[in-house]
Amino acid sequence: QVQLVESGGGLVQAGGSLRLSCAASGRTFSSVTMGWFRQAPGKEREFVAGISWSGGSPNYANSAKGRFTISRDNAKNTVYLEMNSLKPEDTAVYYCAARLGVKVSKGPAEYNYWGQGTQVTVSS
Repeated sequence: QVQLVESGGGLVQAGGSLRLSCAASGRTFSSVTMGWFRQAPGKEREFVAGISWSGGSPNYANSAKGRFTISRDNAKNTVYLEMNSLKPEDTAVYYCAARLGVKVSKGPAEYNYWGQGTQVTVSS
């Protein structure tokens, strides 16, 4: 079992920045692949970014490339999502997720554990 708790969401103006954190407990954190997803009202949950257990090969959705950075600190059992140049269309509930597979996957169904989500609202 892996328990995930997100934090760092909030209200920010367009062009601003936020840093999301996801603290993990339970199963050895360093052995799982981590991902960030988001879900806006009336839309399906979508992949934002993912990172392998070693911290290498970060993978981003096209909407996140160049603006968001995913990283992890296995010593702190924490994964981060640094979000810059935020846009109103980034408004959503952001979830972190853990996958027992070794590769990043963009499919929500491939992830075994989920956090409760944190709201990010970007005003225009």
